[in-house]
Amino acid sequence: MTLALVSAASFTANVLIIRALGDYHAVNVWLISCARFVVGLALIYAIYPREFAPRHVFTRRKLIERGLVGGFGVYGTYLTVVELGAGRAVLIGNTYVVFAAIMAAFWLGEKLRPSFAVGAVVTFLGLALLTNVFSTQAHPGFYDFVALVVALASAYVVVTIRQLHDTEHTSTIFGAQCVYGLLLCAIPAALQPESIPALGWLLLFIASLTAGLGQITMTLAFRHLPAGEGSLWQMLVPVGVAVGGWLFFHERFSATELVGAALILAGTAWSAQRPAWLSPKAGKGLAE
Repeated sequence: MTLALVSAASFTANVLIIRALGDYHAVNVWLISCARFVVGLALIYAIYPREFAPRHVFTRRKLIERGLVGGFGVYGTYLTVVELGAGRAVLIGNTYVVFAAIMAAFWLGEKLRPSFAVGAVVTFLGLALLTNVFSTQAHPGFYDFVALVVALASAYVVVTIRQLHDTEHTSTIFGAQCVYGLLLCAIPAALQPESIPALGWLLLFIASLTAGLGQITMTLAFRHLPAGEGSLWQMLVPVGVAVGGWLFFHERFSATELVGAALILAGTAWSAQRPAWLSPKAGKGLAE
């Protein structure tokens, strides 16, 4: 339980620090993403120097897919945090829990419990309310769509990791994201040189460390917790981010959006606890 709490706190801090970097225009999102991938690779080599198989990253199709989609997902997450606000971006992104279960049913042939439909309907209703689909005054924006695409990408990664666990070590699966994410983001980051103040470098360093710490502690936590319980602990992240966004950055939700946020949390928590496709082994994959 302690590891799960540390993981949730680390990811919450990571998102809020990224929000701060965007607020102060200290560092562009490409560079923020690069820093996360570099730190991730450093942690892999420090903790799993023998288990990591870099050759597999470049020669196995599923690892390449996982790396490219996962790398895009990290950049997209940070972009939407900056553009939408931390709470809104993370709440939309959290719908990946439902999308992953649906993808697993179609692609892996796994059956869903009838109770899963309840969580899915509640989640999608919450998503519609949060993004103002039913509103006559406000409408979903471009970055709402980007956040939804990121959620779909995250779901795809979760299902892909399930398939990779039979043949690849945790470090290689995570390393694929870092390698291809770095390849995706390095050139755009280099093309946007900027003078970064000392505070910007400090926040960037702390953000990278919290992301790495969250990744490692989540991996360890899922080894010792049932998958459903581990996933529920991760539900603390959107709650913490939403509260932090309100407290530190004065992010506000309308009454309708608050209802939508609550429904997303309820629906995804229900789905994370009960979907038939999740097993303890699958849950561990969420950490990579």
